[in-house]
Amino acid sequence: MTLAQQLAQGVVELGVALPVGAQQRLLAYLELLQKWNRVYNLTAVRQAPRMVSLHLLDCLAAAPHAAAASIFDVGSGAGLPGIPLALALPEARVTLLDSNHKKAAFLRQAVMQLRLTNAEVICERAESWRPPAPFDVVISRAFSDLAELVSLAGRHLAERGRLVAMKGVHPYEEIAQLPQGWQVLEVMPLTIPGLRAQRHLVAIGRS
Repeated sequence: MTLAQQLAQGVVELGVALPVGAQQRLLAYLELLQKWNRVYNLTAVRQAPRMVSLHLLDCLAAAPHAAAASIFDVGSGAGLPGIPLALALPEARVTLLDSNHKKAAFLRQAVMQLRLTNAEVICERAESWRPPAPFDVVISRAFSDLAELVSLAGRHLAERGRLVAMKGVHPYEEIAQLPQGWQVLEVMPLTIPGLRAQRHLVAIGRS
């Protein structure tokens, strides 16, 4: 099975509707990620078929739950989940933040090469950056525990917005340690094609 076939089949299994050309652009992003990864070590995953499941399909599974006018990907790293979300949700304005200059350089190159007119890159720390307006959705993937995510990025969330954390196993202990004023809105188990590991999305809002 080619990477294009693996991605196409996974998208069908997820039931995610992608814009025309998005799958080709996702594969172009994967190719760019592999190229930069040889020098900058952006991800520990090296095999392209595993990248399709672990990175592309994993992030696309979050798209229906992250759809909003403005999305803030905090600690974006290699652009996960922000770049797949920007490709899947062209109507959304996606901000990719990472304080690492090499990762930010990769993100800028990816945004330029993929012609992502709905994405921008910020090289700052989440706790010190001052956005011009709060975001409808703040999302993170393997960034920190829930309490730290709220502490660092909660200030960037609109009043009725959602913090969405991409997690592996159900984070019962992290949920129990949420700071006062915040509550879990939903915990959604996800099934990722080609991935046997557990995946959950945790949506948090102000109480």
